[in-house]
Amino acid sequence: MSDALVVHDLVGRLTGWLHRLMPPGDRRDALIAVLTERFGAVDTPLTGADCVAIERCAWTVSRHLALTFEPTGTNRPDTVSPGWPDPDPDVVRARAACISQVRRTADGTCFISIDDLDAVSLAQPYLDAAFALARGSARILLDLRSNGGGDPATVAHIAGRLLGDTPTQLSEVVYPDRRRQWWTPALPSGMSLRQPVAVLVGPGTFSSGEALAYHLRARGRVTVVGETTPGAADHITPIRLAPTVLAYLPEAHVVDSVTGTNWEGVGVAPDVISPRETVIETAVATLL
Repeated sequence: MSDALVVHDLVGRLTGWLHRLMPPGDRRDALIAVLTERFGAVDTPLTGADCVAIERCAWTVSRHLALTFEPTGTNRPDTVSPGWPDPDPDVVRARAACISQVRRTADGTCFISIDDLDAVSLAQPYLDAAFALARGSARILLDLRSNGGGDPATVAHIAGRLLGDTPTQLSEVVYPDRRRQWWTPALPSGMSLRQPVAVLVGPGTFSSGEALAYHLRARGRVTVVGETTPGAADHITPIRLAPTVLAYLPEAHVVDSVTGTNWEGVGVAPDVISPRETVIETAVATLL
């Protein structure tokens, strides 16, 4: 089957899934149109380079669409959306829910680095421990420069520790057949943190990592420092298009409840621009 797969066959499968998965509207139509126009007549055998070209073309409309080329793949193409697999608790524990660093410095700064957003059901103990170490600090630097995204419930949990004890609506996620609101959790009185916060971002801040920075900044809670993020605001789901191609395709878009829009295609632009080499010093100076 993989020997017979040509570029336009793959793109036909891709656009068929986009029609099924994405909410109807101009963005879905534009994404299908740009892919069909560029690749609809290409009848050469599919290669990894073709997958990269298709991906880059799609990014003009949806920055989060991704294709993985697996030359030796043998799994059957999906006919229904399988959803995300359950996380492995042992993996999450082994990496401490991607909290790669928590430290306090002599000037009272607490530096917390979160490199991905594991499922909140597994990540919460590690997140709570990190924020417990921030209690009493003069300021917090929340480093998301290597955060590739993950669970929106984890976004809400972290945001709640910084926005206050009362539940706050962050966003509404729009699917073709439903809408889902995301709120911060109710916290015991006095549990949320009140000190100044800088969020560090850059090209490695992606998807739900961008969402966390965007939602906090939209509510005036943080100063964003660093470099502009890539701009991936769609929610995605894994779909096997062919034995040799696993895709991650948009199935919903985010609407921030304050701004009424999102960061798709434009990214989260920093309040204070700083290169990676000096971003920590710049963030501390900004909060001071």
